[in-house]
Amino acid sequence: MAIDNDEILDGLRTAMESELTGHNFYKNAAESISDPKGKDALLRMANEEMEHFKYLRHQYKSVLESGNYDFARKFVKLNREQEENPVFSQGIKDRVKECHLEVSVLTIGMKLELDAINYYRSCAEKAETIEAKQFYQELADWETIHFEALEWELNELKEDYWQANDFIPM
Repeated sequence: MAIDNDEILDGLRTAMESELTGHNFYKNAAESISDPKGKDALLRMANEEMEHFKYLRHQYKSVLESGNYDFARKFVKLNREQEENPVFSQGIKDRVKECHLEVSVLTIGMKLELDAINYYRSCAEKAETIEAKQFYQELADWETIHFEALEWELNELKEDYWQANDFIPM
């Protein structure tokens, strides 16, 4: 079965759009919060999303020009140990009642990351070569690192946040 370059290009465009959305979201979130550790973590995530975008753009150009991915060019893989938990400083617990923006950032960020993970996994399932399958699985792995960092932080804050704001989930 021949590889459909139009489908690959469409998929890469969707992936690039997702990475730019993530970049802009994390960048804007970093500019909107006051927690210094949170700013640093969100800016790091924004920069990583931009690196993902650049790598995808390279692959897009390669498929457009040659009809094939350029797997000779490798992307920098993040080491899970490089990802810091928690995202925010410990002082956030002292002001948990007022951390509405931070909780929203965590929740929305998780949604963006999960959407990207699911998209990349579906691309991996559809890919026709082992290299393409691995490429998309590695993209999903990139986003999983972000998702897990955000999820860990939200789980650390959730109960205190709910209690401080007299919120009881139904």
